[in-house]
Amino acid sequence: MDSRSSISSLPTASAASAEISARSRTVSSRPVEARSGARSLEVTCAKCKLRESCLSGGLPAEDLERVESIVFARRRLKRNEHLFDAGDEFRCVYAVFSGFFKTSLGDSEGRDQVTGFFMGGELLGMDGLGSGCYRDSAIALEDSDVCAMPYSLIDEVSQQVPSLQHRLHAVLAREIVRGHGLMMLLGSMSAEERLAAFLINLSKRLRNRGASGSSFVLPMTREEIGSYLGLKLETVSRLFSAFHKNGLIEVQQRQVSIVDIKCLERLLAPCS
Repeated sequence: MDSRSSISSLPTASAASAEISARSRTVSSRPVEARSGARSLEVTCAKCKLRESCLSGGLPAEDLERVESIVFARRRLKRNEHLFDAGDEFRCVYAVFSGFFKTSLGDSEGRDQVTGFFMGGELLGMDGLGSGCYRDSAIALEDSDVCAMPYSLIDEVSQQVPSLQHRLHAVLAREIVRGHGLMMLLGSMSAEERLAAFLINLSKRLRNRGASGSSFVLPMTREEIGSYLGLKLETVSRLFSAFHKNGLIEVQQRQVSIVDIKCLERLLAPCS
């Protein structure tokens, strides 16, 4: 989810450092072959409007040309197409160029648990660093494009470009924080607070990318939102209706307009 870091506090520096070190082990350095749907790049990292959210964000201009070499190809996926599946060999990190993705993980009873939602500029596949296999499956929620970055190239270039290595560690720390945010979301918030936090977080991420943070179309279903928030479909539908009735949001199918963001925020920090 996006970044879900806004929902939780940062872990201690020592904890983040230890986890980053564990995740940064060398993985397969074999050549990566272009998959079906791969295309040459029309937009370079330096000209990409999503660069600040991506792996090249914050890098000095003199390092960008080297870093652009790690983008192997751009791949287009249709709605409901899988980018990778849980258990697949970890070869690439993917940056979302356009569209929207969900990640999910099946449990022992065959049910899928949604573990995240990802939009333009965010990275998919970082969870494969530790074990060499992707932990989750990544599925396009709408027609989408991703930039494929073989980790063998990221590793090679980062050893020569210190700013990229620093950025990689920052992105890994951000992923760790997302995990902490989800635990807090599911462990200590009421159902009402969970949906408010979800909408606020989604609004902020869209606004940070130059899109409208007050009116947007949800690419995910109510059922997928419920899976992510640990709520039943009926509960999610009831809360959307309650928020609409109370003037916090306006809802028309998947179109959502946030009417009173301050009131939503007060749900997360009630007055004592």
